[in-house]
Amino acid sequence: MKTKFKAILLILLFVAAAALTMWYISGHNVPVMEPKGMIGVKERDLIITAALLMLIVVIPVYILTLVFAWKYRADGKAKHTPDWEHNNIAECCWWGVPLVIIIILAVITWKSSHELNPFRPIENDKKPITIQAVALQWKWLFIYPEHGIATVSIVQFPEKTPLNFEITADAPMNSFWIPQLGGQIYAMPAMTAKLHLIANETGTFRGRSANLSGHGFAGMEFKAIAMSQADFDQWVQQVKQSPKQLSFDEYEKLVEPTSYVPPEYYSLPRSDLFHQIIDKYSPPSQR
Repeated sequence: MKTKFKAILLILLFVAAAALTMWYISGHNVPVMEPKGMIGVKERDLIITAALLMLIVVIPVYILTLVFAWKYRADGKAKHTPDWEHNNIAECCWWGVPLVIIIILAVITWKSSHELNPFRPIENDKKPITIQAVALQWKWLFIYPEHGIATVSIVQFPEKTPLNFEITADAPMNSFWIPQLGGQIYAMPAMTAKLHLIANETGTFRGRSANLSGHGFAGMEFKAIAMSQADFDQWVQQVKQSPKQLSFDEYEKLVEPTSYVPPEYYSLPRSDLFHQIIDKYSPPSQR
């Protein structure tokens, strides 16, 4: 009777854990599972597809574990056959099914790796916008070389317009991430990474660092705001009127470590600031 009670308790705990997990997911915001951009939607679908394929193996394993634990319990009467060595049907199941799943996952991974390559530009009728992101300690600087402006802790852009992010760091290695728009990519000093994203609708999305970088890491967040083209153009004109100018000397002051930095706006006297930041780490002979 004790064994039967333990088996029932184990099943109830398993069901309760699964129900609790589903309740938490349904009642809490999980940005990756609520994408607002084309790339984010494709990545979410890839996560769900891969998870469902793996559950084809995981669920039967859990069920069989409970069945075998009950059937072959100490006081049970199941038939014991220690000399049983081979069963063609069983062998095909536990080798064949995982093999097929692995092949399917391999094909999906191969295709999605090329389709979702962060360096691959997004095909769209609208002209892309270039935004240069610089990871500092512990804040993000965004440079708009085509518009002559720069911002800190906030990045704004028009909806349904391809965004060409050029990413570097003037601090320890970091990682740039807007979960609802797409995956993260690393930011490293003296190097330029690229990330192409697009927002399907207007809204405010949470951006953050995805790589631990010291005690100010928790405050290294920023707002990513998608707006209409008219609102974006108006915003650009407003920022251009900012009394603050982000010269290289002013930038050197901005590099000082600070966290939880509120949004700041600058006009940009020179459009090559991003390349000056990268050149800081180049040997004098290569500058």
